[in-house]
Amino acid sequence: MVKRNILLNPGPATTTDTVKYAQIVPDICPREKEFTDLMSSVIRDLTDFADTSGEYTAVMFGGSGTSAVEAIISSTAGKDSILIVNNGAYGKRMCDIAEIYGLNFIEFKSKSYEPLDLDSLESVIKENSISHIGIVHNETTTGLLNDIEATGRICKKYNIMMIVDGVSSYGAIPVNMKEMNITYLAGCSNKNLQAMPGVSFVIARIDSLEKIKSISPRNLYLNLYLQYDYFKRTGQMRFTPPVQTIYSLKQAIKELKKEGIENRYERYSDSWRTLIKGLEKLGLTYIVPLKHHSRLITAIQEPDIDGYNFQDMHDYFYGKGFTIYPGKLDGYNSFRIANIGDITSKDMEVFLELLEVYLNSKKSC
Repeated sequence: MVKRNILLNPGPATTTDTVKYAQIVPDICPREKEFTDLMSSVIRDLTDFADTSGEYTAVMFGGSGTSAVEAIISSTAGKDSILIVNNGAYGKRMCDIAEIYGLNFIEFKSKSYEPLDLDSLESVIKENSISHIGIVHNETTTGLLNDIEATGRICKKYNIMMIVDGVSSYGAIPVNMKEMNITYLAGCSNKNLQAMPGVSFVIARIDSLEKIKSISPRNLYLNLYLQYDYFKRTGQMRFTPPVQTIYSLKQAIKELKKEGIENRYERYSDSWRTLIKGLEKLGLTYIVPLKHHSRLITAIQEPDIDGYNFQDMHDYFYGKGFTIYPGKLDGYNSFRIANIGDITSKDMEVFLELLEVYLNSKKSC
């Protein structure tokens, strides 16, 4: 048994021992057929979790979720503008990527704790020549769930391709890419898939992948078409893959198939409901209204208690086997609690009990 830590940060998440042990395999060259067969199996599974129409495929990279987002943005943009929804740190990151690559993009700003104004979004589209819209599904700055289904309908109306950062939602919140009109979706191994860090992937419409062949490459490692085409021809990634991580990812996929995405989301939601109830009991305020919440991570206003500071609270919980996460929200002093990974509502109950003890200790000082 490996010591179990409860990670309440938004990834990497707490993993099962079986996922951890799946990394312990005989050394193998990733160019061998045995390993390329494993990668092909993983790619099929990753695709099938989001679409079974046969019109999509997954393209894997070694790297964090941001590498998949960067691969999409840097590889698919043509001469027309990309409209990027910025309602949190990860929407802002998409803008940063577009700016670094010198792309023609329009930043659509929105508050990170309120739903998108879709009418305003559509007005911007009408006034500009837009080829792609980039949007984060679960904005982990606050836990706001953006309405990608409604955004997809707008994209379909104006013949726009939709790029979704699903890094923090894929594997938990059910998605049907064809029905939602998603062209590209970024994901990673170490959040709701409950695998180890080190693998990112893009699920994309095959016909859209074929079309970006004509775009002059802006980079090498993260070029989406080159990675897709090389794997299609050889069954291999162009550069050395994170071998052991992919073995653990295969085991994590097996465990997700057994649990089911809907059931996993309900387990996560159960922990989230426990958290919300406990916060209300303790008089703490969460920032995103429940109606628009992803149920995967919660931004919480810091308590107004003399002597409180986040680092002290973090160290207290770390000593108890729990990891909590600082806030990332301008204008609010906040911290964040995620409820993803191999945890249950019972773990959340223990966290809340410890939180009450900690806050009471500060009040009595």
